[in-house]
Amino acid sequence: MTVLLWATPTASRTGSRQEQQSPRQHTREQPPDYRADCGTVIDGSKATAYCHNPYPATDRIRLHVECARWWDVDADSAPVELHPAGYAELTQRCWKEIRAVWISHQPQRAAGT
Repeated sequence: MTVLLWATPTASRTGSRQEQQSPRQHTREQPPDYRADCGTVIDGSKATAYCHNPYPATDRIRLHVECARWWDVDADSAPVELHPAGYAELTQRCWKEIRAVWISHQPQRAAGT
């Protein structure tokens, strides 16, 4: 004789209240990441980035342009040190259409952080 026992897990709730734990406190606070505010404009085959740094630390920015045609060489601007309260315009171009444009940031730490 074979006996088969089948158990189905069930959830039960008792009248006790479940306590929510507070989020884990970080032992070491991360310093803020100061990145310049940038906007990009594409006009045909020309891309321009307009950047302003409202933060107390320098941000090294670069404009990257990916061209749409396989034979068109992608372009990366030289890095620009954007100091606090600084403004910069970076421009690059393709021979034909542009597929993508983005800005890379290398923020420096502010003094005293």
